[in-house]
Amino acid sequence: MLTKAVRRCYACKDMAHCHVLGAVNGPANARVMFVGEAPGRHGAGKSGVPFSGDESGRRFEALLAVAGLRREDVFVTNAVLCNPLDGVGNNRRPLPREVRACLAYLRGQIEAVNPDYVVALGGVALDALGRIEAHGVTLASGCGEPRPWFGRTLVVLYHPGRRAIVHRSVEAQEGDWRRLGEVVSRGVQASG
Repeated sequence: MLTKAVRRCYACKDMAHCHVLGAVNGPANARVMFVGEAPGRHGAGKSGVPFSGDESGRRFEALLAVAGLRREDVFVTNAVLCNPLDGVGNNRRPLPREVRACLAYLRGQIEAVNPDYVVALGGVALDALGRIEAHGVTLASGCGEPRPWFGRTLVVLYHPGRRAIVHRSVEAQEGDWRRLGEVVSRGVQASG
């Protein structure tokens, strides 16, 4: 039902309406849900599968392996479900109004999957999750640390895109993902 509602949505006029939500996102009972920014024009915008077909997707797969997690066991989605494009057809950061337009869909996915862990990949995802329930976390202060949020455990990581290396080294990011894998494998639940 949520998937059908998403496919009927054309609220954001400046989006490539690819409506990336369906069985390809992952199992409906996944313990871990990853939330990215938006489908990319060379990735999910073409393939229909979040974090696939582009550099961010390849890095995501490599970092999943570092965490000891398998793609077929996790649910992967985005703060917005269509591809935001600039005036010449390149990817751009989703506008706050576009994030707000998709917020009910993001919340619906979280409630439907009911994961133990929600992993925000980057600032856009983190901000969107904070609109569902305040968390007081920033990338700089909370990276890799499990926190209680919305009846679940929230973990914040940098987006797997190349630009994240400017702010956090590859080695540090791999360490963050290793910690995520340890938290999930030990079943650590944030309290607070």
